[in-house]
Amino acid sequence: MNFPPELKYTKDHEWLKLINDKTALIGITDYAQRELGDIVFVDISTVGKTLKAEEVFGTVEAVKTVSDLFLPVEAKIVEINPALSDNPELVNNDPYGEGWMAKIEVNDVADINNLLGAEAYEQMVG
Repeated sequence: MNFPPELKYTKDHEWLKLINDKTALIGITDYAQRELGDIVFVDISTVGKTLKAEEVFGTVEAVKTVSDLFLPVEAKIVEINPALSDNPELVNNDPYGEGWMAKIEVNDVADINNLLGAEAYEQMVG
């Protein structure tokens, strides 16, 4: 399994990558996509909304289940990955790259320090 060290992780299996001062990409981890199986639909209808950390910002649907997506930190959802509407399998094929789910504007960048590092997340998922 893949745990890129430059990312931050949540206990709910989301990842966050800061791409500039306040903007970050988020998605689900390699572990999460393996557990879910084949992703068939990603539903994020919270663009433009500011949500608190751990609030649901969307759902991901696999062949046999639907799972909530939880925001890693308080942030405004500024964009969703447009490629996922036609190719949700990108989440399975490249969860940390082309399979990103949302771009967010982080309310307080210091909150990112409360997330798990790669080593801690890897230990958590065993």
